[in-house]
Order: sequence, then C-alpha cells, then structure tokens
Amino acid sequence: MRRSSLLLLLALMGCSALRDAFSPRADVVARANDQTLSVERVADWAGSSKQVPLEALALSRLSHVWVDYALFAQALAAGQDLRDSATMTAAMWPIVSQLKWERLHDRLVKQGDLSPPQVDSVYAAGQLRIFQHILVQVPPNSTSGVEAQKRRKAEQLLPQARTAGTRFGQLASTNSDDPGSRTQGGALGLSARGQFVPAFEDAAWQLKPGEVSPVVKSPFGFHIIRRPPLGEVRESFRAGVQERIAAQTDSLYLDSLAAKKHIEPVNRAPEYVRTAIQDLESSRSSNRKLVDYRGGSLRVRNLVRWLSALDPQVMQALPQATDDQINQFLKAIAQRDLLIQLADSAKVTLTLEDWQQIRAEHDSAIMMLGSILNLSPQLLRDSASTPEERRNIAMARVNDYVERVLQGRARFFPVPPFLGETLRDQSRWSVDEAGVRRAVERAQEIRIASDSNRANEPRMQPAPGPAPIDTSRRATPGTGARRN
Repeated sequence: MRRSSLLLLLALMGCSALRDAFSPRADVVARANDQTLSVERVADWAGSSKQVPLEALALSRLSHVWVDYALFAQALAAGQDLRDSATMTAAMWPIVSQLKWERLHDRLVKQGDLSPPQVDSVYAAGQLRIFQHILVQVPPNSTSGVEAQKRRKAEQLLPQARTAGTRFGQLASTNSDDPGSRTQGGALGLSARGQFVPAFEDAAWQLKPGEVSPVVKSPFGFHIIRRPPLGEVRESFRAGVQERIAAQTDSLYLDSLAAKKHIEPVNRAPEYVRTAIQDLESSRSSNRKLVDYRGGSLRVRNLVRWLSALDPQVMQALPQATDDQINQFLKAIAQRDLLIQLADSAKVTLTLEDWQQIRAEHDSAIMMLGSILNLSPQLLRDSASTPEERRNIAMARVNDYVERVLQGRARFFPVPPFLGETLRDQSRWSVDEAGVRRAVERAQEIRIASDSNRANEPRMQPAPGPAPIDTSRRATPGTGARRN
C-alpha cells in the first residue's frame, strides 16, 4: 500500500518536481569545486539589475560565467599561474590548430615551389602578368572642363612615363591618384585576363614587356599603363604565381578530401544547428550527429567547440542562414576537423616563432583576467597565510566583480572559452537547473518589491500659492539697473 501511494505521488509530482525534491542543492545554483553560488545571491544580483532578463537561460549563462571565474580564481589561490605548457596548449587550441594546418599547408605547397626556369616559362607564356599604372582620377559627375583638365595632366605625364624605365614606380608614387597601388610604385599585383574594366584590360594586355600605353580613359579617370619586364619584378611575380598555386592546391586538396571522405550533413542538420545555438551550454555535451563522413562524424558538441573558436558574427548569422548555407558551413567545419586530424597523424610540429606567438597571446589573456580581479598567486600569498583564507579572498573578488558588471560599474571580459574548458576539465563543477529556476522566481520577487518601493516613495509637492519673490537682487537707487 505504501509503495503504490509513493508511486502515485511521484507520478503526480512529474519529472521536474521529482528532480527538485531529491536535489541535494536546494539552495545552490552552481558549484565550483568546494565553492557554491547560492540561489539568494544570484536572485539578488539579477533582481537588482535591469540589465538581466529574468529568465532561466539568462541566469544559467550568468551561473556559467561565475563558474569560469571561480575556477580561475581558485587556481590562482592554489598557487597556479596557469602559464604551464599543457594549460597554454589546451587553452590556445584554436591558434594551435590553425598553425598546425598552416604548417601542413606549407608541406603540401612546398612540392610546387617554382624554380627560376619555371618562373621564366610562366612569364613568357603570358597568361599571368603584372602591370603598373598611373591614375589621374576624374571625380564622378565632373564637368567636361574638369575632365579635359585631367586629360591634359595625364598627357603631360605620358612622355616622362615612356622614358622613365625602372623609375616608373617613382613617377607613379608621386603622381598617381590610386591610393592602393601608389605606395607600391603603381604595381597592381599578379593578374589574369578579366580582372580589370574593359578599357583598361584591352590596353594593358596589348603591351609587350617594358612597353607603356597611351593615355587610357576608364570610368575611374585616365591611366598610363606599363608592363614591367621580368627582371624588374621577378620576385613579386614568382610570389604571386606561387600564391595562386598554393590557393589552387588548397582548393583541390579540400575538394578531394570531401570526395574521399564522403562528407555529407544528415537530413535535419540545419534544424539541429538552430536548436543548439539557442542554448550552447546545454549543447556542449550533445552527441547528436550533424555530419557523416567516412571514418567519423561531426556532432553538436564538436560544432559548439568550433563556434567558440570562430568569429562571433558566424554564430549570429546562423539563425538567419538558409538550410543550404548551414549545410555548406557544416561541411567546411567537418573539413577543418579532418585537416587537424591529418596534421596530427602527419606529426606536424610548430616552429619556435609559432610557440612564441601562442605564448604571448596566452600570457596576455591571463594577465588581463588577473588584473580584472586584482589577483595573482603572489598577491594571494602575501595577503593570506592559509589556503582557505586565500580561496576566500579570491572568491570575494569574483563575487564583487560579477556584481559590479551587473550593476554597470565594470566592463565584462569573459574567460576565454578554451581556458574555461581547460579549467573545467581539471575541476568539479556544476550548474543546477532546479536552482536556476528558483533563482528566477526569487529574482522576480525582488524586482517586484524594488519597483513597488520606488513607486511608493514620497514625492516633493510644490508649495501652494505663487512663486516666492527673489529679494536677493535689488537695484541700487540711482544706478539705472537693467535686466540683461
């Protein structure tokens, strides 16, 4: 009888209530090792701040921010400076991964390095060329008089341009109105047919090495164009051709990788992506599959990790993206995942300069966080004699910082996501959904009471009768004082 009554009671309570009833953290929203964030503290923060929406998702995010900062502060209190190589490598995963791909890329394209005879051959073929030009710009909607004046200026420059030879670049730097090429001696970079407006294109591609065109009119104004011989531009020509080969190699490599691995998004992948970005914290552990490929897959948790590494604008654009755009994005992410796996399997190593760059960015982030909290291992050792006292000081600084941010008295600087992930992997932490819901309810009560108190505050009423007469200023007899 007792058993059936208990089952009936549980059925009536429902799953959510059941979780609350048996939760050992009835008054706790979050834990970071042995430190807790209480329902009352979160409610007071949120209820007193108009910047915080009183909803579960907002308070859950706030709790995760507190966890990240609490774990960071506790690490400093324990004497860790978080600058060790293992922490740095994990916390700087996006940069480490990008540099690994670049080193793998270097290996792929190194095989295509051009020899001097190959450079000569490409130049002689004429499919890729470098041009210099001097532009005398004609502003839009100019009168015929202004246009004629600009043409005369170009015509006056033409004899100098035709005899300048290697000094054409100096002439362009002094006289050209094209800000992009002027600093490069008028050089426009490596080009193929079809990259310029027709009038410029027709004149430029008729030039032999060393030749200078007549004055050419285009929608931009008047041009004097020169095709420099290879001897003057060998290095820039070689670098430009090499860059094109590298880009083509990358494209072909990625295309072949996609075909070889059969990278394909699952049927409802765009829907899963839109759902995931509404609550990233809950999605961090999701194993829902987004992309299938031979030998593996891309899951929601993998995507969330990548979103932390990409420009925030990417995530902001995803909800408005079409299904096809999201599928293409997912294919690109899957390719990146595979490239990192290939770099690791190829035992790609980073250079000393790579590690110096990584170290500089990591140390900068650690220093920024420490300055925000006014904390460091040395400061904590000097301020307290026991580990417990150091933890208490560290946590007091965390709570004070979060409160000041919510009150608009401090600027928010998030713990870098991969540093936060690294700290969480090394710690015990949690955010309790039931505690978050209680904090929302309590914050609503606090805000209602605060609004009610402001509404009931006595207001100063104007005194009855006419306005008082100002007797402090009186004209001195005989001075003829005037109101100015």
